[in-house]
Amino acid sequence: MDVFLFQTTLYLGAIVLLVPIASRLGLGSVLGYLLIGILFGPVLGLTGSEMDSLRHFAEIGVVMMLFLIGLELEPRVLWAMRDKLIGLGGLQVLITLALITIAAIAFGQEWRAGLAMGMIFALSSTAIVLQTLSEKKLMNTPGGRSAFSVLLMQDIAVIPMLAVMPFLAIDGAGHGNVVGDHGPVSLIAELPAWGVTLVTLGAVMGTVLAGHYLVRPLFRFVQAARLRELNTAMALVIVGGIASVMLMVGLSPALGTFLAGVVLANSEFRHELESSIEPFKGLLLGLFFITVGAGMDFSFVREAPVMVPVYVTGLVLIKVAVLYMLALLFRLDRDNRWLFTLGLAQAGEFGFVLSAFAASQSILPQNVANLANLVIALSMLITPALFIMHQVMVRLRQRPDGERPDHDHIEERHPVIIAGMGRFGQTVNRIVTMMGCATTVVDHDLRVVQRMRRLGFKTYFGDPTRPELLASAGIETAEVLVVCLGDPVASAKLVAHARRVRPDLFIIARARDRVNAYELLRAGADDVVRELFDSALRTGRSVIERSGLTPVEAENATRTFFEFDRAALRDLSRVWKPGVPLEDNAEHMAMHKALGEELASALAEAPLREAFPRRHGDSTPIAAILAEEPEIQHSRNAQGQ
Repeated sequence: MDVFLFQTTLYLGAIVLLVPIASRLGLGSVLGYLLIGILFGPVLGLTGSEMDSLRHFAEIGVVMMLFLIGLELEPRVLWAMRDKLIGLGGLQVLITLALITIAAIAFGQEWRAGLAMGMIFALSSTAIVLQTLSEKKLMNTPGGRSAFSVLLMQDIAVIPMLAVMPFLAIDGAGHGNVVGDHGPVSLIAELPAWGVTLVTLGAVMGTVLAGHYLVRPLFRFVQAARLRELNTAMALVIVGGIASVMLMVGLSPALGTFLAGVVLANSEFRHELESSIEPFKGLLLGLFFITVGAGMDFSFVREAPVMVPVYVTGLVLIKVAVLYMLALLFRLDRDNRWLFTLGLAQAGEFGFVLSAFAASQSILPQNVANLANLVIALSMLITPALFIMHQVMVRLRQRPDGERPDHDHIEERHPVIIAGMGRFGQTVNRIVTMMGCATTVVDHDLRVVQRMRRLGFKTYFGDPTRPELLASAGIETAEVLVVCLGDPVASAKLVAHARRVRPDLFIIARARDRVNAYELLRAGADDVVRELFDSALRTGRSVIERSGLTPVEAENATRTFFEFDRAALRDLSRVWKPGVPLEDNAEHMAMHKALGEELASALAEAPLREAFPRRHGDSTPIAAILAEEPEIQHSRNAQGQ
């Protein structure tokens, strides 16, 4: 006990000191834990027989991690991601598993061991990749989202892998658990095969039903005490209890806790469970990786200094080939293709779990499992270099001014398409998305797209006036097109094309000035918003409020002005003549004057008509002040609104 406590304290102290350094160097926390284990084990030789006990204790962290993964997998989220999860993620796991299995058999492994190695190496590092994508602000790129889908599918695939592995055990070497040892109590030891099946299915169904019907009332009962430590205890009881039941029926405890997590994903206590378990999971998982690092056998490097790098290189090349092929199949653009490919080319932390599990089941000889752990760790260590390689490739591909890469392939179909992500488009997008409406945003400026992605806004690169890009953005199924481009000619071109393609589409467009508004209405826009009109209207409202009107009176006046002007703009657009200055267009000027008089009459009939002059002694009626229209322009270059 004293030795165990001392070792645990030593490892925790090393975590506090060394993991922040590893994270600062860009290696990530998982590699930091592995390096601590390597330092204490193979390098300094400070580990002993207590390592087995510490490993069994730390493997609870793996069980907790799978429980938390289950909590994150809400059914609606999984359904929304079904195409990439099943297609991209499923194909990656199956193809990589098959190729590595074939390679392992070709190198002399028995087929069961080869299949186990295929499972071990088919996975990538969720912890390292997601952390790196987040740090580099790449999560919202098409490549980042595709990588996340594959990683999520891999995390889900771990569950059936753990369930299948016991059936690969040589000479019936027992049923599986993450730890590799049966619990002291077994519910299936003396049962026939059909009895084992019934008890196993009953345990799984019982876990699902308990998660749905039993956990919620228990949590409500515990929360009534208003003691936070009881919530933590309840969370640990759920994880520990389910893991114990799974051990009793010979199943992986990870399977049970994962299922319980999925069942509780829609529970009102989900966030409470996450916050209670997360600290334990993080520390125990860190200890698990330390024990993996401490148990690494570097004698393979001394005995075969060429073969170990060959194994690592071969693994990376196989995964690169599979991932690149899938990136082409799912039409990722070149930069995102390489981000997706290089980012997932390593093995993952779940490989350590599967390797330990396979060794405990006698599927893999211990020396082969040790070699697999070494290959996994070395492939993870080169992950930062793979991301650096991607950055170098992107820089080398940057073209001179005037040249741009191909537009992005847009994978989503949302009801609102926003063309242009400048200041105007950003504000529109924020309002719309905050109200819960999904948008597809496109901009032709690559620098704007990259900046928005770094800020966390999903933005696609491409010229929205191009018909093929508009089709890729989902113009056939969209409900609204918002044209936020700063170029009046491009805006009119986009509106005209969208109206031809979709006569029923609602189109709202940004107009630089009154003339541009006429152009857009003629092109087919349903509504136009002049750049300076709304801000000028708000300024006028502030002035008349300050001059004596109440807020309600000012609001009524500006609303009347806005609604009348909006209708008048459409009427005036019908008599507008392109290329003819507005003041030289007699029909336009006559209609403009008549509409101004109508507006003055409308405002004169409002209850607020005498408020302004009465309070300030001015004989000019407020209707006349508000009806004055200074927006008659002498040229297209004049400042409007």
